[in-house]
Amino acid sequence: MINKIKYFILIMFMFSFSSNSLAKYDKLAYDFSFNDLDGTPLKLSSFKDRIIVVVNVASQCGFTKQYEDMQKIWENYQKKGLIVIGVPSNDFGNQEPGSNEEIKNFCVSKFNISFPMTEKEIVIGEKAHPFYKWAKKNFGKSSVPKWNFHKIVIGKDGKILKTFNSFTKPSSTKFTKYISNLLE
Repeated sequence: MINKIKYFILIMFMFSFSSNSLAKYDKLAYDFSFNDLDGTPLKLSSFKDRIIVVVNVASQCGFTKQYEDMQKIWENYQKKGLIVIGVPSNDFGNQEPGSNEEIKNFCVSKFNISFPMTEKEIVIGEKAHPFYKWAKKNFGKSSVPKWNFHKIVIGKDGKILKTFNSFTKPSSTKFTKYISNLLE
């Protein structure tokens, strides 16, 4: 009997570290929307049954070159059902100080970005966009950006599947293999 109790406690202890899998999801990613850089509503519900990668971005960051990789990922996988959404944020080091128009001009002129981009948003803390609050509630701390170019992968069911930190380049084998496997 004592061994059964120890086993039960061990199992419960292990599950306490995987709260992501136990999330109850009272809402899905599809319940949220942003505005694009022109102010037009960008509803995540319009991307149902697709894989969505939401990336907080900044134009004056050491990781800004990831825009180029994100554009390539978008070009290579959009026909297979991938949506990439850039969310400009000034939350980290004031590295996105520009207006929405300035952000758009930068993205187009420097990187020829054609994937959807939202208006500048707050992605951390109490004033964070509701999508980011939802991500934290349902997937935990790993969904909270620690810096610019943090990637949140949403599955075809509208739930978070995985996150990738800023150091993981979109062109990395780790990232491309993961996305490719989801789209097969």
